[in-house]
Amino acid sequence: MKRIIFLSLTVIAVSCGTNESKKSQETKDVNSEYQLVWQDEFTEDGKPDSTKWDFERGFIRNKEKQYYTDRNVFVNDGNLVIRAQKDTIKNARFNSNGKIWQEKEEFASYSAGSVTTAGKVAWKYGRIEIKAKLPKGRGLWPAIWMLGENRKEVGWPETGEIDIMEHVGFNSDSIFGTVHTKAYNHMNGTEQGKSIFIEDPYDSYHVYAVEWTPEKIDFLLDGTVYNSFKNEYKTTAEWPFDQKFHLKINIAIGGMWGGRKGIDDSVFPQEMLVDYVRIYQKAEK
Repeated sequence: MKRIIFLSLTVIAVSCGTNESKKSQETKDVNSEYQLVWQDEFTEDGKPDSTKWDFERGFIRNKEKQYYTDRNVFVNDGNLVIRAQKDTIKNARFNSNGKIWQEKEEFASYSAGSVTTAGKVAWKYGRIEIKAKLPKGRGLWPAIWMLGENRKEVGWPETGEIDIMEHVGFNSDSIFGTVHTKAYNHMNGTEQGKSIFIEDPYDSYHVYAVEWTPEKIDFLLDGTVYNSFKNEYKTTAEWPFDQKFHLKINIAIGGMWGGRKGIDDSVFPQEMLVDYVRIYQKAEK
């Protein structure tokens, strides 16, 4: 069982380079204004805690090649395990006359896992922190990210998206932290994101986090801030982040970004190991 220490919690920055100026970075601890309000330490083997997590299933987004199933997600030896593998999965939405891409394939060639707190719990502001080890291989696209709770009412990108960590296997030494809004999104080429060099993401655990306030969203790798998105105080088109957001953790295979340089089938199976998820918020005054 993992030893868990919450008092005087300090995150130590890795010594690494980045494609952004080091002068723009700073190292931040979980400061004394924050208190732990939600966590999952994944100490019980089996399926994830159903009071905290739900599963995504099927073909979902971005023309990705994996079919999400709940059997690709489990807890083992103190980790949430999300597995990606070569597979043959019947598509429950298959329609020989299908109009949308999710209906056109009778069988998927890959399966993977995606968990979400949607419908369970969501947060407005705070420090969202995940310690994880990433899967390896060209074509893989692991992500830790958040969507606004009003997504069904207003759609994407109006709801807002916070990409705490994205990694693509063809760019093995970088991770990305990005926001998407109606004004700033990848469909228009205006997304607000930066990357940072990461050393040994596949064999070592790293701490991926955002610190989100009404004024800005800071993106952190092992305590180092490498991207900061500031509230311009205009409209929700620029800043839709004054509402609750839920969390998602998944491995995608292929798709609009992850598949840009193809998929290396020799790497499968691969796993993302999540040691913990911890949510901190400032105490109400």
